[in-house]
Amino acid sequence: MNILRKLPKIDKLVLNPVFSGLNSTRIAEIAKEKIDQLRQSILNSEITELNTDKILNDIKYSYEKLFEPSLKPLINATGVILHTNMGRSLISESLLGEASKVITNYSNLEYNQEKGCRGERYEHVSGHLKNLLHVEDVLVVNNNASAVFLILNTFSKNREAIVSRGELVEIGGSFRIPEVMSQSGAILKEIGATNKTKKADYENAICENTAMLMKVHQSNFSIEGFSEDTPYKNIKELCEENNLIDYYDLGSGYIPELPYNLGNNEPSLKTILKDKPSLISFSGDKLFGSVQAGIIAGKKELIDKLKKNQLLRMLRVDKITLSILEETIKAYLKEDYKSIPTLWLLFQSEESLFQRATKMQKVIGDSKCKVIKTKTVMGGGTLPNREFPTIALHVEGKASELERKFRKNNIIGRIENDMFLIDFRSILPEFEDQIVDTIKETIK
Repeated sequence: MNILRKLPKIDKLVLNPVFSGLNSTRIAEIAKEKIDQLRQSILNSEITELNTDKILNDIKYSYEKLFEPSLKPLINATGVILHTNMGRSLISESLLGEASKVITNYSNLEYNQEKGCRGERYEHVSGHLKNLLHVEDVLVVNNNASAVFLILNTFSKNREAIVSRGELVEIGGSFRIPEVMSQSGAILKEIGATNKTKKADYENAICENTAMLMKVHQSNFSIEGFSEDTPYKNIKELCEENNLIDYYDLGSGYIPELPYNLGNNEPSLKTILKDKPSLISFSGDKLFGSVQAGIIAGKKELIDKLKKNQLLRMLRVDKITLSILEETIKAYLKEDYKSIPTLWLLFQSEESLFQRATKMQKVIGDSKCKVIKTKTVMGGGTLPNREFPTIALHVEGKASELERKFRKNNIIGRIENDMFLIDFRSILPEFEDQIVDTIKETIK
């Protein structure tokens, strides 16, 4: 066991020049752990000699691994633009650059510069949003789930909110409308059947304890065939007749007309807002193409009541969210959709995608890949079951092995019909060179 005496002392190890410029506290912690492991291995007769250089290199490697970022940029080559597992909407560098001027400095987040007193953080986006949506007032919280919870808690606590059975959805992360309603204090009153809910169902369910008629976007699924739902306009009319609040949880909201006839069964914000809803809410990071946020719009008197709810302080957004959201809204007002990557990707024509894919194929070689036409979906619970055209590069080889190799290089493709595909629908042009290099290194 003489080898035990040769184990380096921790206090001397940390002073080695190889660790120059590194945090000595972290180095000491890692060194102690490594020496303890070596001691145990010696006692177990697993090693019989020591290599000091190897010990130093192992400690330094562990130190470097400790500070590697857990969050890493990926290239989304799945074709799913709003990929929930990869962060949904992209933020353009130009918009982030403008927002960073506020994010990296002190700002007038809650300071009224004109009056020299405390201001309101929501006013920085409310003016732009009111102009964009043509509504009385808006409020922004940290996501649409929060918006749903806040609205129900404010207006339906201990009172009934009437919802169609076909709209009692569950979305990602086991977020279920019935359970959210229960936690908010609202009393759920289900009406209709799973596949059919008529205006009369709402009308017959209204009682003295009814506070709200709520319509919920069918996120992640759709009901086809023998089915019927009640148009929001009819729900709105019933609310006006009975002095109730009408609320539409859109889940996702979009502004410009969608390509590929995707908007046929998914009304735009412009269409819905023509009916002057009391309240609507939608996500900022889905079809709207900005940061994670819950955007509430509607009547000022109702928004004012939401602002007085003590829960709002727990659900409010910070300066980073507000700054990026403001820049996105300004891009909408300018109709500068190129600055909103989600829309830019969605609006790319088949011809444009085909040209990009063909150009990459020529660089790589026809024998190693081929261009194919296929279909994709939007993702993020939006436009459920609505496929639209895309162009992909089929990389030759065993699909599962290629998927693993590309994933190790931070490129996430997809497997379709036992083919590994690089789908251009979700790829920004600036990442094409990196994809080419990876394909060349992978297929030799």
